[in-house]
Amino acid sequence: MIKLGSALLAGPDSGLNSKLIITLADCCFQLRQKGVDLVLVSSGAIANGMAQLGWHQRPHELHQLQAAAAVGQMGLINAYQRAFEAHDIQTAQVLLTSADLNHRVRYLNARSALRSMLGLGIIPVINENDTVATEEIKFGDNDSLGALVGNLVEADYLIILTDQEGLFKDDPRINPNTTLIREGRAGDPLLEKFAGGSGVLGRGGMQTKLQAAAKVARSGASTVICSGQDMQNLLKVFEGDVPGTLLHASSGRIAARKQWLADRMQSSGKLFLDAGAVEVLEGSGRSLLPVGVAKVTGRFLRGDLVDCVAIDSGRIVARGLVNYSAEESAKIAGRASGDIERILGFVDEPEIVHRDNMVVL
Repeated sequence: MIKLGSALLAGPDSGLNSKLIITLADCCFQLRQKGVDLVLVSSGAIANGMAQLGWHQRPHELHQLQAAAAVGQMGLINAYQRAFEAHDIQTAQVLLTSADLNHRVRYLNARSALRSMLGLGIIPVINENDTVATEEIKFGDNDSLGALVGNLVEADYLIILTDQEGLFKDDPRINPNTTLIREGRAGDPLLEKFAGGSGVLGRGGMQTKLQAAAKVARSGASTVICSGQDMQNLLKVFEGDVPGTLLHASSGRIAARKQWLADRMQSSGKLFLDAGAVEVLEGSGRSLLPVGVAKVTGRFLRGDLVDCVAIDSGRIVARGLVNYSAEESAKIAGRASGDIERILGFVDEPEIVHRDNMVVL
């Protein structure tokens, strides 16, 4: 997961930094050659729109920000498309609001779409949908968006590329002799005193980057804050020579995922499993397929939390986010995944509960 800020990508007068995007594409191509899956979260639409409209100061009115975003987004995504096409890499534009990730069904839909893109070798380029967002549903900054999408795709790293080398003890623009903080723990409140304000074009700042690191750590991902002026920093991260500031997640992905599911609200229903399904979940760590479900109880919708229960003993063997409603689950229980579309008239996923959204207890 790579997040790029407005200060890197665009200026109020110059518009998009096309050379930087081309260099980014070159480095991403090299990472793809090493087997690294990539998702980009890109700022820059509003800043690019401001340049196109001849505005030198970021407006405060929401409707003007929306207009600038609409103008700037076209050039931004075209620049990415051209840069990555040079390496025969397909990109896809994805515009999100916080409502998309707070709504259980849209969350799963977004997750499925991004997983499909990655499976097809596509690099998603994600931005906040500033054109339609209102104050109530805005992420507030693309650092937070990067963290939420990082949780969505279960990224190993959130790499935040900025115009600074990392987190310093003082503002390096004021104190050039200040010290760069090389490592820390995501969510450590002691680091917040080192965070400064935001720039002219962006809504974030080092404070939002620290908050993003804390958010993405919930799914076990570590965060790197480093300079995007040298795109070789991306390669260094995966070579073990981490530049800038590395903020470690306090727990691994599995432990964080288990805690996240355990802390959710009470389950909305139960899926009773036959002995074969219990063995598959506990012994192989695979997804729960409809064929292994013997009975369904409760009232739940797609995206709700359900308990997976051994029908012979009543023991809860797993908890997870279900892909189908209670009514739909009951109809496909005990049936092969290939029968889902014929029974329901559609198919969201071949699994009732995917292994990535499940914790075995």
